[in-house]
Amino acid sequence: MLQSKLFSKTQREDPREEESVNAKLLIRAGYVDKTMAGVYAFLPLGWRVISKIAGIIRKEMEAVGGEEILMPTLQPKKNWETTGRYDTYDTLFKFQSFYTKTDYVLGPTHEEIVSPLISRFVSSYKDLPVYVFQIQNKFRDEKRSKSGLLRGREFLMKDLYSFHADEKELEKFYEKVSRAYVKIFRLAGIGKITYLTYASGGDFSKYSHEFQTITPAGEDVIYLCEKCKVAVNREIIDDLHGACPVCGNKNLKEEKAIEVGNIFKLKTRFSSAFGLKFAGADSRDGDVLMGCYGIGLNRLMGTIVEVSHDDKGIIWPESVAPFKFHIIELKKGKGRKLYEELVKSGAEVLYDDRDSTAGEKFADADLIGIPWRLVVSDKTGEKVEIKKRGENKSKIVSYGFVRQLL
Repeated sequence: MLQSKLFSKTQREDPREEESVNAKLLIRAGYVDKTMAGVYAFLPLGWRVISKIAGIIRKEMEAVGGEEILMPTLQPKKNWETTGRYDTYDTLFKFQSFYTKTDYVLGPTHEEIVSPLISRFVSSYKDLPVYVFQIQNKFRDEKRSKSGLLRGREFLMKDLYSFHADEKELEKFYEKVSRAYVKIFRLAGIGKITYLTYASGGDFSKYSHEFQTITPAGEDVIYLCEKCKVAVNREIIDDLHGACPVCGNKNLKEEKAIEVGNIFKLKTRFSSAFGLKFAGADSRDGDVLMGCYGIGLNRLMGTIVEVSHDDKGIIWPESVAPFKFHIIELKKGKGRKLYEELVKSGAEVLYDDRDSTAGEKFADADLIGIPWRLVVSDKTGEKVEIKKRGENKSKIVSYGFVRQLL
C-alpha cells in the first residue's frame, strides 16, 4: 500500500479525552477513530490488525472442530424472558420498534439465540457433539466506558458454543479449547505474559477460567503461582484460602491484569430453559450440556498495544501487524523498485512515498509500529538500511537479505 493513498493520518498530540495508552496510540497512529464513548471506527490500518487477529482465532476454532456461523445482533425480548435475564442482565440494551411496538434487545451475548437454534437440529445423542462459533459485534450498556478498546459499548467478539450429551465429553472439549486459547495468545504475541486464571463459576460450575494478561494497565487483580504458571482471580482467592488450586502453594504473586478470554461450563442453564434435549441410547431424554468460550477482539488488540509499545509508539508482533515491512524513501522514487519486488514476492508492505521530511517519516514509522523499517536513499545505494521496530541498531543489507525475511 502506498502511504500517500492512505486517507487516515497520524497525529502529533495525544487526544485530550483519552487516558489509556492503547486509545492514545491507536488514535494517533491512525488505526481507530473514536465515534463516541466506548465506540470506535476501525480505519484501514486498524481493520488489517483486527483481520489478522480474527484469522488467528478462526484457524484455531476450526482446528478444534468449530463450524462458523453468524447470529443476529437484534434479539427478541421473549428469549431473554425465557432465561430470566431480561431484568437481571445489567448492561442489556433494550428498545422498542417505533412501528410495531415490539420489544428487542441488542445482543451482549448469544446464549438466548444459539440454544433455540441448535434445538431445531439436535434430537438424538447421535447428533452430538456440536461446536459452533461466530465473530460478531456485541453491545453492552456499560455505565462508564473506559480504557479505550479494553471496555467498550460496541465491540467484536468471538464466541464458541459447544453442545454435549455427557459431562465427560464436555470436560474433554473444554480442555481442548483451553489449549487452543493458549496457542491463540501465543500467536498473537502475548503468550509469555498471559495465564490461565481460575475464576468464579457462578451458577454454572465450581470454577470458570479466564485468560489474563499481566500489565499495569489491567483492571483485574490476579494471584500468580509461578510454580504452576496458573493464576487465581481476586474474587475467589479467599475461597481458596490464598492457595494455588493446582499445587496448594500459598506464595502467590499479586499482579494487575487484563482479561483477554474466558471459558465457562454452562451445563444445562440455557438448554433446559429452551427445551434443548436429546434422546439417549436408552431412549431416555436428557438436557444437552453446554459450554461457552469467548475472546474480545477489540480488547485483545488494545491489550497488545498496552504491553507492546515504547515512548515513540506501538511495537506490533509480526503476526498481527498491518504490514510486515515499512519502506521509508528519502529520495523521491527511490523505494519503488524494492516495493514492487517485495509485493511481487507476496510481502505485505507499506511504502512511505509521501513528500515529507525524513524526521516526519521516521516519527510516523515508530508511531505506527510496523515490525521492519526499510530505509532507501542515495546513501544506501542499491542496498537498504534495515531496522527492527523496538531495537536501536540498524544495518545496511542487500535486497536479497530482505527477501529472506519473507
